[in-house]
Amino acid sequence: MKRKLSIILTTVTVTGSLLTACGTSTKEATNNSPAPSAAANTPAATAAASATSAPAATKKQVEIFSWWTGAGEEAGLQGLIKLFKGKYADIEVINAAVAGGAGTNAKAVLASRMQGGDPPSAFQVHGGAELNTGWVAAGKVSPLNDLYDKEGWKDKFPKDLIDMVSKDGNIYSVPVNIHRGNVIFYNKKIFDQNGLKAPTTFDEFIKVADALKAKGITPLALGDKEPWTATMLFENVLLGELGADDYKKLWTGEIPFDDARVKKSLETFKKMLTYVNKDHAARNWQDAAQLVAKGEAAMNNMGDWAKGYFTTDLKLKANEDFGWAASPNTNGTFMVVTDTFALPKDSKDQATAKEFLKVLGSVEGQDVFNPLKGSIPARVDADASKYDIYGKTTIEDLKKSKLTPSMAHGSAAPEGFTTQANQAINIFVTQGNVEQAAKALKAAQDANGMKK
Repeated sequence: MKRKLSIILTTVTVTGSLLTACGTSTKEATNNSPAPSAAANTPAATAAASATSAPAATKKQVEIFSWWTGAGEEAGLQGLIKLFKGKYADIEVINAAVAGGAGTNAKAVLASRMQGGDPPSAFQVHGGAELNTGWVAAGKVSPLNDLYDKEGWKDKFPKDLIDMVSKDGNIYSVPVNIHRGNVIFYNKKIFDQNGLKAPTTFDEFIKVADALKAKGITPLALGDKEPWTATMLFENVLLGELGADDYKKLWTGEIPFDDARVKKSLETFKKMLTYVNKDHAARNWQDAAQLVAKGEAAMNNMGDWAKGYFTTDLKLKANEDFGWAASPNTNGTFMVVTDTFALPKDSKDQATAKEFLKVLGSVEGQDVFNPLKGSIPARVDADASKYDIYGKTTIEDLKKSKLTPSMAHGSAAPEGFTTQANQAINIFVTQGNVEQAAKALKAAQDANGMKK
C-alpha cells in the first residue's frame, strides 16, 4: 500500500506547502482570579464556575479536497458549498482546493496527507482506474454501499458510471458530473467569416487548418505547460483512428501500443501539432481556450470544462460566440471524464462527510454545480431545462454514444501508466519520433500490467 502511495508522490512536483489538517481544538481557560471567598462556595456559584471553565463545543467541520480553483469549476464548487451551508448551517466547510489542471499538484498533496494520517473529509478523484487501482487497491477509502442504498441512488446513475466507481461489489465514490473529453471548440466568427465548417474527420481538419493557416490564423490552440493537455489531444486521435471498441482494448493489452494503428495515430497527432501556437509550452489550458475566445486562434481540443470557462468566466454565449463538434472521427463516441468524491477510511467524522456527499449526489446539488462547471449531471433524473443548448445536446449525446474512459484523466489506466504516457507524449511533442513514442508507450503498458 505504501509503495502505491509513494509512486503517486514521486510522479508530481509539489510547489506549495502541504495543507493543514481538518479540525480545531479548544484551549482550557487559565484561571488567574484570587482565592475564592466563602460566598463562592455556594451551589449556584459552583455551577456557574463549572459552566465558565468547561470547554466550548467544537463546531462540526467538513474539509473538501479538490483541484477546482479556476474557471467555471471554482464557481461550481462555490455553488455546492453555498447549497450545503443552506442545509447545514451548523457545519463549517473548509475548501481545501489545490491549484493545478487535472489535479497535477493536488494528487501529490493528497497522497502525502493520506500517507501521513491527515486525510480530508472527502476528496475529488476521477472515476475508473485512478480510483480503483489507486485508492481502493491501497485500502484507503470506505465503501459507500450504505449511502447509495439509503439515498436510492443505484438506479439514479448510469450503470456504466457506477461500474467506474466500483470494485469487487463495493461502490467507493459519488459522481458529481460527466464531462466529455473529445470536443473541438471553435470561434464561430472566424469560421463564419472564412466560410468554414467544423471538421468531423481528420482530412477535413487538415483542410480547415490549412485554410486558416493561409490566412495567418493559428488553427489549433494548445496549452501544454501541464502535459496532460497534449496527452488528451493524443487520446482523442487514438479514439478517432481505432474506434471505441479497439481503443478500449489498449487498456486490457489486447492491442499493444506498438500496433500499426497506434503509430498511425502518432503520425496524425504529429501533423496536428504543426498547426498549434508557437508558445504552447508556456500556456495552460485556460490560456489556450482564451486564444479561441479572443479570436487569436480558431480551435481548441478540450474537455467541456472549457465550455464552463467560456460561459461562466468569459460570459460567451454557446452557439453564438463559440461552436463545438466531436473531435475528428469520433462522432458517436463519448470520452468520459467523471469527477467523483470518495471518503477516506481514516477520516475523523465520516457521518458529517456523508452529509456533504448526499448533497453532491442529489439532483439539486448536480443542477447547481454542472451548469457552472460546463459538465452534464451524472444523475439520469436531473432537470435538463436548467442547462443551455450545449448542456442539452451533450445530455442527449451521452444517451446514444459509445462511452470510452479517458487516459489523460486517469480513468482508463493505472496512475503509473498515465505518468509515463505524459512523459512519452511530452517528449514526442518536442522531438516527433514516432517509433520512440510507440516503444515508450508499449513499455509503460507492460510495466503497469496491462497485458492480454
